[in-house]
Amino acid sequence: MTTPYTSQSVPHDSAHLHVTGKAQYVDDIPTHRDTLHLAFGLSKIAKGKLQSIDLVDVKNAQGVVKVITASDIPGKNDVSPAHSNEPLLAQDQVEYIGQPIFLVVADTYTNARKAARLAKIVYERELPVITIDQALKAESFFEKPLVYEVGEPDLVISKAPHNVEGQIELGGQEQFYLEGQIAMAIPQEQDGMMIYASSQHPSEVQHKAADCLNTPINNIRVEVRRMGGAFGGKESQATPIACAAAIAAKLTGKPCKLKFDRDDDFMITGKRHDFWIKYRVGFDQSGKIQGIVFQHYIRCGWSLDLSLAVCDRAMLHIDNAYHLPHARVESYRLKTNTQSATAFRGFGGPQAIAGIERVIDHIAHHLRVDPCEIRQTNFYPSPRSRKLKKTHYGMIVKDCQLSEIFSELLSTSNYYERRKAIREWNQSSPILKKGIAISPVKYGISFTLSHLNQAGSLVHVYQDGSIHLNHGGTEMGQGLMVKIAQVAAHEFGQPLHSVRISPADTDKIPNTSATAASSGADINGMATKIACNKIVDRLKDFLALEHQIPTEQVTFIAGEFQVRNETYTFKEVIAKAYTNRISLSATGFYATPKLHWNRFKGQGRPFFYFAYGAAVSEVIIDTLTGENKIIRTDILHDVGRSINPAIDFGQIEGGFVQGYGWLTTEELFWDNKGELKTHAPSTYKIPTCSDRPLDLRVKLWENGWNKEQTIYNSKAVGEPPLILGISVLLAISDAIAATKSSYPSLNAPATPERILTTLLQS
Repeated sequence: MTTPYTSQSVPHDSAHLHVTGKAQYVDDIPTHRDTLHLAFGLSKIAKGKLQSIDLVDVKNAQGVVKVITASDIPGKNDVSPAHSNEPLLAQDQVEYIGQPIFLVVADTYTNARKAARLAKIVYERELPVITIDQALKAESFFEKPLVYEVGEPDLVISKAPHNVEGQIELGGQEQFYLEGQIAMAIPQEQDGMMIYASSQHPSEVQHKAADCLNTPINNIRVEVRRMGGAFGGKESQATPIACAAAIAAKLTGKPCKLKFDRDDDFMITGKRHDFWIKYRVGFDQSGKIQGIVFQHYIRCGWSLDLSLAVCDRAMLHIDNAYHLPHARVESYRLKTNTQSATAFRGFGGPQAIAGIERVIDHIAHHLRVDPCEIRQTNFYPSPRSRKLKKTHYGMIVKDCQLSEIFSELLSTSNYYERRKAIREWNQSSPILKKGIAISPVKYGISFTLSHLNQAGSLVHVYQDGSIHLNHGGTEMGQGLMVKIAQVAAHEFGQPLHSVRISPADTDKIPNTSATAASSGADINGMATKIACNKIVDRLKDFLALEHQIPTEQVTFIAGEFQVRNETYTFKEVIAKAYTNRISLSATGFYATPKLHWNRFKGQGRPFFYFAYGAAVSEVIIDTLTGENKIIRTDILHDVGRSINPAIDFGQIEGGFVQGYGWLTTEELFWDNKGELKTHAPSTYKIPTCSDRPLDLRVKLWENGWNKEQTIYNSKAVGEPPLILGISVLLAISDAIAATKSSYPSLNAPATPERILTTLLQS
């Protein structure tokens, strides 16, 4: 069955609202005249005990209605997503500069912020742990190092014909969503609370707000219409903001709103985890990896947040696209007195994949061959080879399509011709050097915490045939809503404009999972399809009964029911079904099948399938200044059978830019006191239009098809393209290599200063 809205490039449902400024975000919701505004009072030291807190001047400040401390919270003082180690307001101890200690409630936003600065707090200072090195020396671990191992890597490495070892440092990354963290809470009758949140996880906001207010979950309602970006930064980090607003609304009985300006957002909220990766690898003359050992040292910040899951996923992605028959990865989760690292697009996968891609380049440099050859030598076998291999965690890779993707991209990008031309250029250019690199991605799709792989949908069809649906996913600009609307339009065979999607709402869909792990369209699309199919099946049963024939003889194709020789439109049947008291509403529920995973043993099937892609990037660097420019990037990405190619193109382009931004321009810097110094656009540099590749060519792989039963055989596209930004880092390294014989151990972000430092190293 096909309709015009299946696999077609339909515009984003809010595109016209975005460009005209009419899209409504939390800060645009009209507020009652007595709405109160909030601001946190923050710690000014990275570690210490709270000896005394004098809030007299705060309470007496202009416009202040109330000042809330930990002891005022009606319920639990905890906003941790899982581990109950993250107080909303510090009580006895502070753990980082920027930690909330108290909450000011005032008549205006400005008055709340001004008053929050008037507190007189006396600390008993303690020596903070800031860096990974300091955490290792202090043995500051959240848990014992976790180890996954297959085969006998140490023995195999020792006997391998060739060995190399090295390391790479990968910095963190600020999500830098355009819409900052914000929430508004409005008291309701019968002890209810309505929360408008900018959150990827409405159900978590609901649950934690209920805990903070000491009330049943059903008293809390959370609505999310849209977010102005999130990138993982609003998966768990939006919860404290919403809980603070709910507590203030509860204690004052009035609507309360809390929003961060950019500096507060930087100083309070979490970022991508930064990694220090060490490796040892043994290989043969062809570059085939025989054994490998990784150590991951990860700065997790002051609380666990989502660090265990992030670090686990990194362990699962040490192989990227390559079969590692003998491998071990040791993961060290380090507690530091910095902002709590949290989810960021890729969730640990990009860091691990950057590690193995560094290894591949190092092997190629050692053997003096094109890194492309080493990559192809180590790829998981194509399904056509009938020699399928298992990952280091025991999952069979059944559908590795990278050999085909690589072959096509090498051809369309003219990789070999350009590589030869670059070598000739570098020989005659003493100052400006060019580099080129191709890198793949194999990314696992599913939450590694298996029970999160579930979704619900609620579909109504009205008497006139118009359709209304709600599902558990949230819209953060990625185009989820239009994709799900396309699913409903397809299943009912109706025009897309007849489908309306309402905001994510915990009153309609309970117990939702976060819109994360690239799973939004997969699980919510399937749940919606199931709900639509229930209604269609009901209508078939109704027509069969009316015509006294078996249901199997009633067909529904492209919006029309066929009964014997008669044809009925969807609208005709809907109207008739209503008058015959047939339910035109249904819920759909989907749980991703085939998943099983033991994180302690490191064995199982944590992913439903893999997404694949590859990118070729060419760069030029100035060896006197370290400045660099991306000349051209070619991307070929597998999205299966795309639901909406236009949306997928946008995700690929945006993800790639965010990926190379992480690896080249975006630098987080803490001083030795633990103060984040890069906390504003003036000091933290996300890529701008002028940083984009001069020539960017993106193509969806036409042979893409998901071997698993996903929604219309599509594949997730949110996170995998970000990893293609690694090709830029590798290309910069290739350019540096043109100036020296030793392998250039370039760390990220590869800022001009770091490139210049690497150039000057012996």
